[in-house]
Amino acid sequence: MPPDAASPADYIGPDSGSLLARAEFDRLSDRGRRFLGSQVAIMGGAMSWVSERTLVSAISNAGGFGVIAGGSMGPDALAHEIAATQALTTRPFGVNLITMHPRLLDLIQVCLRAGVGHVVLAGGVPSGAAVRAVKDGSRLVCFASALVLARRMVRLGADALVIEGSEAGGHIGPVSLAVLAQEILPHVTEVPVFVAGGIGRGEAILAFLEMGAAGAQLGTRFAAATESIAHPRFKQAFIHARARDALPSVQLDPRFPVIPVRGLVNAGTQAFLRHQAAAMASVDSGELTREQAQLSVEHFWAGALRRAVVDGDVEHGSVMAGQSVGMVTAEQPTVEIIAELVGQACRAISARHDAARH
Repeated sequence: MPPDAASPADYIGPDSGSLLARAEFDRLSDRGRRFLGSQVAIMGGAMSWVSERTLVSAISNAGGFGVIAGGSMGPDALAHEIAATQALTTRPFGVNLITMHPRLLDLIQVCLRAGVGHVVLAGGVPSGAAVRAVKDGSRLVCFASALVLARRMVRLGADALVIEGSEAGGHIGPVSLAVLAQEILPHVTEVPVFVAGGIGRGEAILAFLEMGAAGAQLGTRFAAATESIAHPRFKQAFIHARARDALPSVQLDPRFPVIPVRGLVNAGTQAFLRHQAAAMASVDSGELTREQAQLSVEHFWAGALRRAVVDGDVEHGSVMAGQSVGMVTAEQPTVEIIAELVGQACRAISARHDAARH
């Protein structure tokens, strides 16, 4: 962290009450901090085209835990991105890999050779080979969208879980974090569980910690950070959006299951509906198999997201955002965002202590 940068302590004040509050916050998040090796148990969500070296290193340097979005990268590109991130931070960070990637095992080896301590496998249940490969030299983090899946991931060998609610941006599951937390946190205690989806303030992080979470993962708050390489128009779209503007995509036909994607409604939303209809028609005519049509949908999202994030086409591109986008009110340095979240949680703890004394 640069010597003139803000730190989480700067946002809670130097008085003894604040120090006690910070000690309580650290106690509640101790399991998550020890697992991640970070100052605070706040993970950065892996956002394609956004969670690259600059933002990832900024999150880790600010005391959190950055995560590279491996996405569709090949082994050489991932090795280069990891090395570039390591040149910007000496603090721990992770790499998010997609389980359906055709070269997943090669990508895992890239992470291990580079000394990446945490690998996050997303997009489905990982194979036994992938689990064994990760655990050969790294800690494995998996996603779970239900209690039965959480227990399955632990049996497979996950060292930690992320439970992500439907409030999140990008590809989402059907259940809100408020429900998932009640369903999973009391019953899965063997491994640290991080909560994600719609989290935008420190008070919410505190509440989930008190329910048993080890920490939190945030994406939307960091997408518009100063260090985010997202196009200025992309960031402005976040700053001006309200929670109700971030809606999930619509599935047109149950025969053609499409994982919902939450983002800001725009002309691109309508374009996806047309693309989905065309893909279904191609399946019905025999022009495409169902698997080929599903792949075309994923390619649509990848291209549309790049147009928004990199090119700044926020009208026709995919502006993936969680419902916490309404709490993004300005472009802030990453260290300020993390310090603000910690400060909010600590002030809530101090307020309770003050109320108890009176």
